[in-house]
Amino acid sequence: MQATVAANGDKSEPDASDRDGLLGRIRRLVLGGDFPPGALLPEAYLAQEFDVSRTPVREALKQLQHEGLVEIRPKVGTFVREPTRREIIELFQLKESLEGLAASLLARRGEVAELDALRRNLGHSEDAVLSGDTEAYARLVHEFHWTIVRGSDNRKLVEHYERLMNQLAYQRLVIRTVEHPGRIAASTREHRAVLEMIEDKDPFGSESAMRNHVHASSREALVAGPVSEQARRNY
Repeated sequence: MQATVAANGDKSEPDASDRDGLLGRIRRLVLGGDFPPGALLPEAYLAQEFDVSRTPVREALKQLQHEGLVEIRPKVGTFVREPTRREIIELFQLKESLEGLAASLLARRGEVAELDALRRNLGHSEDAVLSGDTEAYARLVHEFHWTIVRGSDNRKLVEHYERLMNQLAYQRLVIRTVEHPGRIAASTREHRAVLEMIEDKDPFGSESAMRNHVHASSREALVAGPVSEQARRNY
């Protein structure tokens, strides 16, 4: 995680591309659960961790606040933000629309590389269900959905979807929901239904199956907890 060091031995400020890299790394810390909702994100720690000054760290945190992932409280600090219940509902409604469209577009493309990737993913997912490996399954869920979105071959859809997934902090939600009894088996059946519609080159059936799956996932997410008491009040 070392930044470029200037010839005089001092830390150099990252250029624009390095700042984008720093932003991505801090975002992954937040989304990956290294800092749970409500946790303080110390600027000094982040600057030391990524070997940069506090200035690019502050810039990155401002962008994450704009994305809805953190809350900057003046003279207090920056804290990981948990979406409110209302936000989760609204973001899942958008997720349902975007992923339904992506599945429909993929079904229109025919036999493309993404289909083989989905078949492999489904096989690994079924193995994870049999072994009860929820950690592996959570990773495979992320891969399955992103494969369909990228398989849409629509760059604007991918761009908006990435922003949506960051705001939803989807990785944290999946980790909670896969622990629900019977959920990973049901989710795998839903994934298979989506894949079958795509393989049949049925854009309408693909969109419907994907929407049904995302809707089922949203119900699980809303009961997964812990949605903070403040979040419930905000809803």
